[in-house]
Amino acid sequence: MKVLILKPSSLGDVVQALPLLRLIKRRFPDAQVSWWVSSDLVSLFDGDPDLTRVVPFSRKAWASPRHWGEFVRTLRDARSERYDWVLDLQGLARSAAFTWFANGEVSVGLDDMREGASLVYDFAVQRPSPQAHAVEWYLEVLDAMGVPRGWDFEWLPVRPELAGEVEVRLQGHGGPLVTLCPGARWMTKRWPVEYFGELMARIAKRHSDARFAIIGGRGDRDMGETLAKADPERCIDLTGRTSLLGMVEWIRRSRMLITNDTGPMHVGAALRLPVVGLFGPTDPRQTGPFGQIDKAIQPESLTCAPCRKSVCRRDDSMECLTGVAVEKVLAQVFERWNEGETIL
Repeated sequence: MKVLILKPSSLGDVVQALPLLRLIKRRFPDAQVSWWVSSDLVSLFDGDPDLTRVVPFSRKAWASPRHWGEFVRTLRDARSERYDWVLDLQGLARSAAFTWFANGEVSVGLDDMREGASLVYDFAVQRPSPQAHAVEWYLEVLDAMGVPRGWDFEWLPVRPELAGEVEVRLQGHGGPLVTLCPGARWMTKRWPVEYFGELMARIAKRHSDARFAIIGGRGDRDMGETLAKADPERCIDLTGRTSLLGMVEWIRRSRMLITNDTGPMHVGAALRLPVVGLFGPTDPRQTGPFGQIDKAIQPESLTCAPCRKSVCRRDDSMECLTGVAVEKVLAQVFERWNEGETIL
């Protein structure tokens, strides 16, 4: 059996879709599964034991006539594979177009009425409820395939070589490692970096042997440097300095992850790590850390949150995040300090 999964981006969305891959392979061990994914996320699948093939997707190639030849070849290759199942978890016009061109025996997608994508599917899977989590929605696709659900799989398999590099960098440090992710694509999703700094100092005051790993992309380097300079003996600034899989291993090694609503948050949830998630304009019920949504921190008194906007419409005050006190976050950090072994 051949299966093509379409979920090109973003990091968090791709991570949340991975249980689909794991469960298909558990039910059909001999299945050949391909994944259509954004070029900048291809490395996430390096050496993945369940994946047969990665089909890179470049958004620029779709928009530029100079790359249309490459795009057409990709479509032809997908069609020539003669997939039995094409699963579109993106639900946009371009993923629906790819689904149609792939011409699989059966196509399944998400029915969210965006850009008319659901018109090309043989089956369009509805969200279980308006507030159902993205992971739960993706898993609904399995019912169409007759694949049973379960959680007895490794969401993100360990990469021993990269895990070893983390240990070398830590130089035998046996104390707790706390990972911080101060960045996010939207400015409205960012808890103030000075709050992260104060939080870090307060944690260190109680746990003198704690160290901090600061993760993020190249665009987060200023924040990473700011936090690292505050306590250079305890901090390891990894912003823009690790691969995707390297970042996964740093998070895996950690006692907990303290993060804004961004891709690494979902990595922490996939690793069953205690995730202290900070939410402002987005809804944790739909996109929060899976299995830990009830722990998400978000102001309850603001009528404008969640607004789902990348620009604050309330005098640019971003009160939904600036109003989250360090003391409130710190209380959850200490409450969940030893929780890692109990997360399913």
